Amino acid sequence: MRAVVTHRAGTMGLAEVPGPADPGPGQVLVRPEAVGICGSDYHFLTGELVTPPEFGPQFPRVQGHEVAARVAAIGPGCPPGLQVGQRVALFPMAWCGECYACTHGRRNACPNFRLIGVHVEGALAEYLTIAAEQVFPVADLDAALAAFCEPMSIAVHAVQRGEVGAGEPVVVIGGGPIGQSVALGALDRGARVMMTDLVASRLDLARKNGVEVVNAAEADAVAAARGWAGAAGPPVVFECVGRPATVRQAVDMVSSAGRVVIVGIGHEEVSLPINAFTERELTILGSTVCTHEDFAEAIRIVGAYRDGVARLITHERPLDDAVDAIAYAMANPDQVMKLVIRGAA
Repeated sequence: MRAVVTHRAGTMGLAEVPGPADPGPGQVLVRPEAVGICGSDYHFLTGELVTPPEFGPQFPRVQGHEVAARVAAIGPGCPPGLQVGQRVALFPMAWCGECYACTHGRRNACPNFRLIGVHVEGALAEYLTIAAEQVFPVADLDAALAAFCEPMSIAVHAVQRGEVGAGEPVVVIGGGPIGQSVALGALDRGARVMMTDLVASRLDLARKNGVEVVNAAEADAVAAARGWAGAAGPPVVFECVGRPATVRQAVDMVSSAGRVVIVGIGHEEVSLPINAFTERELTILGSTVCTHEDFAEAIRIVGAYRDGVARLITHERPLDDAVDAIAYAMANPDQVMKLVIRGAA
């Protein structure tokens, strides 16, 4: 079968690879229809994202974990509701079930989790075998929208971590796909939402989805957020960039007794004033990936906000053009919000 293979850091190409075996007990064979490409895909391709050595060789790897697919074959012992030809969205994670996080209701934080397209083969291919429990029917969603359920599920988990309430002013720092999804998730809870970013085109998309916006290249984001939310500041701030400067920005703008949810991924260290915790009694929360329950909720939200989500899917290309399309997206982040690779017909 054809697949887009990342052979080594910085090298990706379309290749013929062996197809998967027939699905075994509890497994489903799917034919990917649409695969969203995200920042972690770029970081994996460049070699910045490194998998633990105990997980086995990082390369070669077929990437792709934001997936809509059609069921092609069903192994024995699968749930009776699954049918060949059915459109599904793929929950891309599996966890160990034995660590502290798994045994204390926080499986999404499992340090031994496996993600398709990173630790095991992903969906930039004509076929993929996956556990039936990772397959969610999405009959009424277009394939590209169904693929967006995965980034939306990350937002659902973050919004739950932040305990966003109806009527609350919420600030989202960062207007990439995850920040945009967090904004929609907060709107779904009845919050008022402001987004800050440096890129005008990202802010334009957020504005069309009913979000107040501030261009942080032209205005003081902290002052603007406090002016919008009230002098005390917004009670909830989501940091969706992963940079020390924006983490500090989030801490500076949030209200006393407020919640800062760190969603952005980064490896730099950040300095914060100790009295932000002892005088203002802030809650700083991390948020990582999602649960099965979050994924099911994400499917609902994508369906409810399908026009807003569709605006975020700015580029679509066929599997044969995936390598060039991914290179273009990496070189033009101001133009490409979400690239979707369409599967073979």
